[in-house]
Amino acid sequence: MGKIIAIANQKGGVGKTTTSVNLAASLGVLEKKVLLIDADPQANATSGLGIDVETVETGTYQILEHTVTPKEAVLKCTAPNVDVIPAHIDLVAIEIELVDKENREYMLKKALEEAKEEYDYIIIDCAPSLGLLTLNALTAADSVVIPIQCEYFALEGLGKLLNTIKSIQKIHNPDLDIEGLLLTMYDSRLRLSNQVVEEVQKHFNDMVFDTVIQRNVKLSEAPSFGESIINYDATSKGAVNYIHLAQEIIKKNSK
Repeated sequence: MGKIIAIANQKGGVGKTTTSVNLAASLGVLEKKVLLIDADPQANATSGLGIDVETVETGTYQILEHTVTPKEAVLKCTAPNVDVIPAHIDLVAIEIELVDKENREYMLKKALEEAKEEYDYIIIDCAPSLGLLTLNALTAADSVVIPIQCEYFALEGLGKLLNTIKSIQKIHNPDLDIEGLLLTMYDSRLRLSNQVVEEVQKHFNDMVFDTVIQRNVKLSEAPSFGESIINYDATSKGAVNYIHLAQEIIKKNSK
């Protein structure tokens, strides 16, 4: 039975998509079977793995509508052992369309029941909001990874996200765990980066991953080539960081 991990933070630009794509690719390289679900209308996880968003006909939108099964929406991508359920800008409309539906928060959970049997890990790249799309992802997930940028205002909004997670645990998904807080865009030369790391570790202790994702030019370049960092430059700092993160998650979940 696969584990569903949502990558969520309502703040934009903290490294959610970078983490979703490269964690999925790293787990794939470590011989795990992975499904990456793009639940963000910007569809950056889709294009970041070499899929042309304009050609997408079935994807997350149709899965949430229950008009196709995950198996029918899956596409192959440039990363080994990774399947992708793509997104399209149309996904913006799903929030409005689901509003009147009964059990609207459970649409993704229901759709993924069978897929869980076929993968070791299912990674969901969430939109930068706490709307119905993210609510569906967190209701379907077993755990959530929260990327936090090593910059000023990093902790802003984290309280709101943690409160949302608490209310989801109370109402929709009592089994939802926090897989960990992931520090991203770390630059050891900046005093501010080091202060943020200290602050987050002091406040959240064991909830913080040991792995810290360093700021790395190659990580920014890889999506424009439609490749994960593992495919683009396996020796780069970014690739090493994400492999370590994948190993940390595998170890944590094998206990």
